[in-house]
Amino acid sequence: MSKKLYHYFLSLFIMLYSGFAQAQHRINPDDIKEKMQWFADAKLGIFIHYGIYSVKGIDESWSFHNKKISYADYMSQLKGFTANQYKPNELANLIKESGARYAVMTTKHHDGVALWNSKYGPLNVVQKTPAKRDLLKPLYDALRQRGVKTGAYFSLIDWSHANYPGFLKDSSRYQVKDQPAKWVKYLTFMNGQLDELAKQYNPDLWWFDGDWEHSAEEWNAAGMRQKLLSYNPNTIINGRLQGYGDYDTPEQNFPVSRPAYKWWELCLTSNDNWGYQPQDKNFKTPYEIISIFTDAVSYGGNLLLDIGPKGDGSIPPEEVNLLKELGTWNKKNGEGVFNTIAGMPQGHYYGASTLSKDSTAVYLFVPAKTRRRY
Repeated sequence: MSKKLYHYFLSLFIMLYSGFAQAQHRINPDDIKEKMQWFADAKLGIFIHYGIYSVKGIDESWSFHNKKISYADYMSQLKGFTANQYKPNELANLIKESGARYAVMTTKHHDGVALWNSKYGPLNVVQKTPAKRDLLKPLYDALRQRGVKTGAYFSLIDWSHANYPGFLKDSSRYQVKDQPAKWVKYLTFMNGQLDELAKQYNPDLWWFDGDWEHSAEEWNAAGMRQKLLSYNPNTIINGRLQGYGDYDTPEQNFPVSRPAYKWWELCLTSNDNWGYQPQDKNFKTPYEIISIFTDAVSYGGNLLLDIGPKGDGSIPPEEVNLLKELGTWNKKNGEGVFNTIAGMPQGHYYGASTLSKDSTAVYLFVPAKTRRRY
């Protein structure tokens, strides 16, 4: 066994046995099954982590949170964020070519830097960077023109906002119960930005992050869900809203057994990091991605595969290659992937499989040596 192949199987073993946390669900699946059908059929989405952290190629937000870099040094990246090679039409073409049915764009990470011209404070790429333009609308428009559903990643936490309890610029913190008025101010700000996104871009899917820092009651998660559905009753919400989401979202770790909840999605990096980091060349091979993809589909789930554009907006060639190779495979084998349901339980076939919706056809995915004929 080659060293590279050994590392692949070792990493897969770690993924399988690292556990899979089941989210608490407060939503009756029978109430949402109609709107969830497109998601169940989609199977493949592309995650796009794009932000100022790509300028220096460092951890998105976490690099100053974990004190790898000072807050001031981190925010200095605003000056170098040009997006002058950000080409939404070409990116949408690549996503469409991959076979993906939806794409999720980071509208704002934990650092608080919005990728649209928010009226709730000037910390956005339109007002504070050389990019000077809304990066969301042209991509969402291009995706919709190609029949690809649109998703909006949004961080509930904002480590750059003075009223957020985890504000780290001066390492100050407060308990919500001790300063409720301050917390209300933050929620007003956060919900204002959500209103902007809902009104201006009307995403098909909301991909929240950061809910772990506060309870459902503190976030008013139930009210947030109700508000977003008032804008679009068919919008889908991921499982990171303290139980008020529509589907589970395991991160990096593949479930040991089929998840009990009906809808789920594995979000996975192309290499070891979400955003662009030039030193990270540990890209998964097309074979590895396809193997993980078919495993997820076999369990009745989706794969949300991440890419990280450079600071100028261009896509690393390794990620372009991954999406193109995935697209080539999907063109030939898509019948057994898209619009299918989970395959046979282990004991009948010890590999990935799917079934047609009417259960008249079974599709088996068999690993084989190939020269890119798939």
